[in-house]
Amino acid sequence: MTHRFAGTVAGALVALLQATSVASESAPPHGDGLATRKDAATYADTPPLLGTLVQTHTEERVLLDEQEPTAARFEALMMDRATAEAHPMDGKLLGLLRTLAARHPGARIELVSGYRSPKLNEMLRKKGHHVASHSQHSLGHACDFRLVEAGQTKALDPRDVEKELRSLGWDGGVGSYRLESDWFVHADVGPNRRWDGY
Repeated sequence: MTHRFAGTVAGALVALLQATSVASESAPPHGDGLATRKDAATYADTPPLLGTLVQTHTEERVLLDEQEPTAARFEALMMDRATAEAHPMDGKLLGLLRTLAARHPGARIELVSGYRSPKLNEMLRKKGHHVASHSQHSLGHACDFRLVEAGQTKALDPRDVEKELRSLGWDGGVGSYRLESDWFVHADVGPNRRWDGY
């Protein structure tokens, strides 16, 4: 009984596959086929998604791959939050974020701080934040961020991210901030140095 049932199912599947094949061969073409080829080429040219950049002050989200965001779009994401002033950002920073995202597929990279105008920098210093008077942020040479792996709600320990940055050969400055209120990693393209920001 079992063999007869299996034979019947197998026969039905073969008949279904043959009918589908005949139907697709006899179906009239849609236009001249250019749209299909164009769509296939578009998908083939689309680089794989690496992760998402999230601007923590605005909640703006931007997809991250090998081409996006552009340098100008990244600068807009990293603009000074007090003055809304954008400033050119060193390209190594976006490259670093892409490299990290590729190593943590689907990760969310939360951008805490990018460009800081002298005005914002001084304001933060006066409020007692650990901010250098001649900050790399004010040159567009630094990025503070958190790395949240896919499916997780809490960012990776900044010390672990710091180790990973160094293992990638990052030779600029790296600061590890581990307070409940300041949980992020600072990376800059300045001299090679490290510090704990708590």
